[in-house]
Amino acid sequence: MDNKPLTDTIAAIATPHGCGGIGVVRVSGAAVPQLALTITKKNLQPRKAELVEFYNPLGNVVDIGLAILFPAPHSFTGEDVLELHGHGGVVVLALLLEAVVAFGARIANPGEFSARAFENNKIDLAQAEAIADLISAQSKQAAGAALRSLQGNFSAQINSIVSDLTTLRIKVEAAIDFPEDADYLGREQLPEEITAQLTKCQQVLAEAEHGQLLASGLRVVVLGEPNVGKSSLLNLLSGEDTAIVTNIPGTTRDILQAQVSLSGIRMDVLDTAGIRESADCIEQEGIRRAWLAVDTAQIIILMLDGSVVDESNPRILYPEWVGKFPDDAKILVVVNKIDLLDAAQEDQPVSAVSVVPSPLVSRAAPEFILYKDYVVVKMSAKTGLGKQQLEEALSHITGVNVAVEPSFIARKRHVIALQDAAQNLQSSQQWLQDGAVLELVAEELRLAQQALAAITGEFTADDLLGRIFSEFCIGK
Repeated sequence: MDNKPLTDTIAAIATPHGCGGIGVVRVSGAAVPQLALTITKKNLQPRKAELVEFYNPLGNVVDIGLAILFPAPHSFTGEDVLELHGHGGVVVLALLLEAVVAFGARIANPGEFSARAFENNKIDLAQAEAIADLISAQSKQAAGAALRSLQGNFSAQINSIVSDLTTLRIKVEAAIDFPEDADYLGREQLPEEITAQLTKCQQVLAEAEHGQLLASGLRVVVLGEPNVGKSSLLNLLSGEDTAIVTNIPGTTRDILQAQVSLSGIRMDVLDTAGIRESADCIEQEGIRRAWLAVDTAQIIILMLDGSVVDESNPRILYPEWVGKFPDDAKILVVVNKIDLLDAAQEDQPVSAVSVVPSPLVSRAAPEFILYKDYVVVKMSAKTGLGKQQLEEALSHITGVNVAVEPSFIARKRHVIALQDAAQNLQSSQQWLQDGAVLELVAEELRLAQQALAAITGEFTADDLLGRIFSEFCIGK
């Protein structure tokens, strides 16, 4: 964070850029009481919306609207706050903000209002992040989870574990200082108590991983040879003719992207150029970009042409491709074009989602030998047959129960902090099991507590705070 004093007064337009019925200029800081009097020429009553004229330094009326004064500490930032609700035109709001700045405020940095609320203990860091997540929520589920985080659900669970770890650390430290009383102080219960905290931490971690999916979504890359139906699949999932579909191999040259929502989880689905040997320099560039997309994929949909039946020519399932996939990527095999098969060949093509161990033998495709256990779905991207099974498969491989909404939103740093804390607790268990000195146990408990406290901002470096709040929008 920057080192500007919290006593200065900041201002920003708090509504989106553009034309609208109402626009809001928000002001916070020590100069607000005098600024409110100067710009409205009225003594505003606390927390009461009043219809006033807004004046500039020349004494001219800039706009007419509502003014609301929130005296400290009963405001969002904990400082004196003034909100000016004027007409939502680009020019009129710019003139209003210009007047506010002329009367002593400065333009706020991104996230500076929320940063001041955090600094003044109005909200903790997890709640501050939830504000940004609520604003940027892409689904009803994400918005609900972000709101619950803003209300303190996530922080309450973290604070509960931190409080229990504090008690546990006191007990361990006492046993270190008074070894002769270790049994009296409850050393025998330490393994059980640490296990209880580890269980709680792992439960919150599982929910945080789901919450992170709601916040950040998933990057899904569709990969395959030319003409296996990748573009048709993108159009099916998006519900629009996003990609051009033809029978000519190499039609897709660049990355095409569509955003879809599956049980509240946003998925950015990328259609890629067909992978093959080509002398066309443009197609080669498309294939290069396809592999770049794979490098950042969380889910890879590997599409096969299920209408090609050649039982006498078994082949390996692209081992040179699989070797390039990220280690942590989930792989979904889609056997497409089952609409081109006759009933005898379909062999119940649309079945429940299942994990198929190697080797996979399908009468709706050549014999593919799989090196891993993959989820396999047979479908028709053209007709939509099997779409439900595809959605079930995508839900299955995310590893979360999409039928249950998490009680909070989460970010990657939260997940990492919980993973670190769980690892520290596991290490403390191991030290106890090995009969190590209690100082090692105490240190692991301290590290676990510190990792969790970083989530709410109790122990957080200033540079991290700066990065977090710089991602906020202006006026929040």
